[in-house]
Formats: sequence, structure tokens, C-alpha cells
Amino acid sequence: MSGTVYGVGLGPGDPDLITRRAARLIAGAAVLAYPTLAGAPSFARSIAADLIAPGTREIVIDLPMTTARAPAQAAYDRGAAAIAAELDAGRDVIVLCEGDPFFYGSFMYLHARLTARYAVEVVPGVTSVTACAARAGLPLAARNEALTVLPGPLPDAALRDRLRDADTLILMKVGRHLPRLRALLVAEGLADRAVYVERASLPAERVLPLAEAPEVAPYFSMILVTKGADPWL
Repeated sequence: MSGTVYGVGLGPGDPDLITRRAARLIAGAAVLAYPTLAGAPSFARSIAADLIAPGTREIVIDLPMTTARAPAQAAYDRGAAAIAAELDAGRDVIVLCEGDPFFYGSFMYLHARLTARYAVEVVPGVTSVTACAARAGLPLAARNEALTVLPGPLPDAALRDRLRDADTLILMKVGRHLPRLRALLVAEGLADRAVYVERASLPAERVLPLAEAPEVAPYFSMILVTKGADPWL
């Protein structure tokens, strides 16, 4: 019989936010797979490092540092093939994924390649959105409020149309787009309701009013905007 693939969410970075089920699967794994970027140490692996048993086989899925789709797709093809070889030998494979596997998670690309042929289970993790909200002390939604999550690389026109309908707005993948996003929120009169969070739950975490955010932001950064009065009072 073939093995099973487990896509395991690790949360935003603090190992204490790994779920108990994820911890059990990682600790008992014979084979682990995880992404890394252009040969750099894997952030996903670093989150789970103290749970990985000696002798565990590790499949490294090295993703190129480029915005072009084809090289990344080829890397996922190679990763899926290496995982499939283990599954065909009857071994389960635990795939480590930062945050939640199905919320902007890299695991979804492996899922698409493997789910038609193998048993696949997804173990949800704490998302970056909920981690940032918790660290900023900002409730995300109450009663009938709408929560909108938008990726920062979207063009200004698309962002502007969608943010106007949101009660609470989350801008993800801020990184190099921070100056443009800040200017957009200033123009929309929302900058004073915006909070900037980077590296939530990690030792280098910063939580700041958007006006005090740095000019250069890391990839792991987010802007939270609350537009209404406090409905929970």
C-alpha cells in the first residue's frame, strides 16, 4: 500500500504555536519534506527543528528566487516526484508548511500534483493573519462585519476598489510594496487606522502604527486596517 502525505501547518514561526497533532506527526516522521528558497536554510524546518528525530529522511524542495512561474513549477514537480517515490515504497511523508497549508501555503502546489494518486491529509495551522491580529491586539471581525484579505502586489486600482467595501482589511505580502501601500492608505484616509506588523511571534517581531513603519519591510510583514467603531464594546 502507498503511504499518506500530510501537509502540516506550523504556524507563523513561534514553535509554541505548532498544534499538538502537527507535533505528533513531525516527531514520528520517517520522512519529512519542506521548502527552502534559493538554497537558504528552510524557515519551515527551523520552526519544527526540535521535534525532528535523528535519522529522519529529509526532502528539500529548493525554490528559485524569481517571480517567473516556470522555475518554481519545475521545483514543485521535482519535489512531488521525490515524495511520490517515498509513498510508493509505503512510507508516509510529512510536508512542513509555514502558517496554514491552504492559506497562501506552498503545500497547495504539492497537493495539486499528488492528490489524484495518493491519500493526502491537511493539518491546519495558525495563520499569519490571526497571529498578527493577536500581537497587535486588534479583533478582526464581529457580528456582520466583512473581513477582506488582499495581497500587496495587486495594482492600486484593484486594491482601492476592494478596500472601500471592507470593514477590516488585511494587506499581506507587504515587503517591497510598503511605500506604495502606505501612500494608497494615506490617500484613502485610512492610514491612521492602520497597524504594521512584521515577523509576528518571532524574537524580531515589530508592531507599529503604519506612520512609524520602516521604509523597507521584510517579506513576513502585514498591514491591518480597522475602519469601523469598536463593535465589541
